[in-house]
Amino acid sequence: MSPRTNFENELALLHENLEEMGMLIEKNLDQLFEAYQKKDKETLETLRGNDRIVNDMERHIESKCLTLITKQQPVAGDLRFISAALKVVTDIERAGNQIADVAELFLRLEMEDLDQYSVHFGEMLRETRSMINDSVDAFIGKNIEASKRVIDNDDVVDDLFNRIKEDVIKDVKENRISADECADTLMIAKHLEKIADYAVNIGEWGIFQETGNIEDIRIL
Repeated sequence: MSPRTNFENELALLHENLEEMGMLIEKNLDQLFEAYQKKDKETLETLRGNDRIVNDMERHIESKCLTLITKQQPVAGDLRFISAALKVVTDIERAGNQIADVAELFLRLEMEDLDQYSVHFGEMLRETRSMINDSVDAFIGKNIEASKRVIDNDDVVDDLFNRIKEDVIKDVKENRISADECADTLMIAKHLEKIADYAVNIGEWGIFQETGNIEDIRIL
C-alpha cells in the first residue's frame, strides 16, 4: 500500500471517528430533551455520566490528528480538515459536559416543568438542540451554507437567554420562587447558551475546513 493510500485511509477513519463523536452528542442532546419532557430520571442519571465517554473519544481523535500531522505532513485541504477536527472535538466535548451538567440540574430541580419559570425554556431547548445537530451535520457534510445558518441562529438563543433571565429575576423579586430555584434555572439557561456557542464554533470550523478562513480572515 502506497503512503498516499495509507494516508487517505487514515483520513477516512478520522472522518468516521469524528462523525461517531458528533452523533453521540446529537443523541445525548435528543435524549436530554426527551427525558425532560417525559420526566425520565433514569435517562438523566445516565446522561450525567456520559461525559466520560465523550472525553475518551476526544482524546482518541486528538491523538489521531497529531499523528497524521507529525508523520504524514499533510498539505492544503487535508491539513485544514485535520486542524479543524482538532478544534471541533474540543467544542463537541465541551458541549457534552454542558449536557451532563443540565441533566444534573434537571435532577436537582426534581424535573419540575421549566415553563413555570419561563415560557421561553421550551423554545431555547429546541433551538439549542437544532443548532448543535445542524452544526455537526454541516461540518461532517462540508456544507458551508448550513454552517453559516447555524452561526446566524446564535442571536436567537442569546435573545431567549435574556428573556428567561428577565422572567426568573422577576419571579424572585415577587417571591414566587426561591433563590436556589433561581440559581438552578439560570444555570440551565446558561448551559444551553454555551452549547449554542459551541455549535457556532463548530460552524466556523466547518467554513474554515473548506475555505481556510475564520471570520473572513485567511488562516490557512
